[in-house]
Amino acid sequence: MGEYIFLSNSPAATSALGKRMGERLEAGSVIALMGELGCGKTLLTRGICNGLGVPLRQVNSPTFVLVNEYLGRLPVFHMDLYRLCEIAEGFEIGVLDYLVRAEFGVMIVEWAEKILALLPDDYLQVEFSILSARKRQINLSASGAGFGSLLKELG
Repeated sequence: MGEYIFLSNSPAATSALGKRMGERLEAGSVIALMGELGCGKTLLTRGICNGLGVPLRQVNSPTFVLVNEYLGRLPVFHMDLYRLCEIAEGFEIGVLDYLVRAEFGVMIVEWAEKILALLPDDYLQVEFSILSARKRQINLSASGAGFGSLLKELG
């Protein structure tokens, strides 16, 4: 268990944090992103994917398709659950199947608060708070022991 608080003063800083995270992630990583619309979840995801070697032109929000898959140093499964109304829909779109596949890659879930009960015991929770038009507070907390070293390296 651990926690790291990052104060971002710009979109570039948020993206850079994501890149640093992506460079350090290992297979089986599940990243749960939470925060209101426009807070920087997709921007951080683009940074994480950049750190994993995914070309940035490939990374976009899968709001309408629900899941995008990218190939970098590890496979990336990018889920956007904005349109999900209830947890039962998570079963219908195959969230559990993606969690199994994520054992060999990285799973990034935007609007993860909608399916927290389905996530494994060990995941990284990333909560965004909007402080102003350009400033964000990003709280990273490990739900299990797997992300402790990542949080120490970021801090």
